[in-house]
Amino acid sequence: MSSFEAQATGWFYTQLVLKTREDVSEIITALVAEYSTTLYRVAYSVTRNAVDAEDIVQETFLRVLKHQNKLTEIRDVRVWLVRIAWNLSLDRKRRSKARPETEDIADLVRTMPSSERRADDEAISAQEHARILVLIDQLPAKERQALLLSALEELSTAEIADICSTTESSIRSRIFRARRELAGLLAKQRSSR
Repeated sequence: MSSFEAQATGWFYTQLVLKTREDVSEIITALVAEYSTTLYRVAYSVTRNAVDAEDIVQETFLRVLKHQNKLTEIRDVRVWLVRIAWNLSLDRKRRSKARPETEDIADLVRTMPSSERRADDEAISAQEHARILVLIDQLPAKERQALLLSALEELSTAEIADICSTTESSIRSRIFRARRELAGLLAKQRSSR
């Protein structure tokens, strides 16, 4: 069978499979099960707020429902979903700049992982994490975006390039510059202590 025949057969099968609402519902349920944690991490890496991140994940899947007729056209579902969540997160962050940020202790408690570590170790770890996130926020927007998608989401440069609508070499350069600048900021902060 030629590649064209295989594509046509795949498209025809997908069209038949997606005919019923139950099938679409099953596919979306599978997407939620597989990608909700990844989308939460993407949203949280941008908003730094658990409640906002949860809302963004829900909004991402609402957009999937709204555009369910495009499911058959998507080449890489993971990249498509991350792009939706990333854009929603950036929109939410832009809107939130108008209102002051306040740290909610309940939000911090919900985001701290439960483990066998002592509470003071956990607090120090959370402080270090928050300190590094503040330094990442000081990076230029393009470098920060590439670094977050690469380091936190472990996306490939091709996937990041697709999300950012640019080339892979540009993404590699952005990640390199972001890491170099972050290392400089960390060294500067340590020397000032």
